[in-house]
Amino acid sequence: MKLDIISPEKTIYSGSAESVTLPGIKGSFTILDHHAPIISSLTQGTIIYKHKGEDVSLKIQGGFIEMNNNNITVCIE
Repeated sequence: MKLDIISPEKTIYSGSAESVTLPGIKGSFTILDHHAPIISSLTQGTIIYKHKGEDVSLKIQGGFIEMNNNNITVCIE
């Protein structure tokens, strides 16, 4: 699936991901390939995405996520 992580200043990551774990307001959740469409708020925590078999971590203060048509867009603070 395609993952874009953006902030007001720049694009942090744009590429493929095998899974993405996000710090949701009501707890952490993971998105896998072909997940149902979703929009959610994010809280302070860590985004972990798997790219080419390796986990990549990114600390965030909050944001939003949209998953639609196997494309994930994460807007972070």
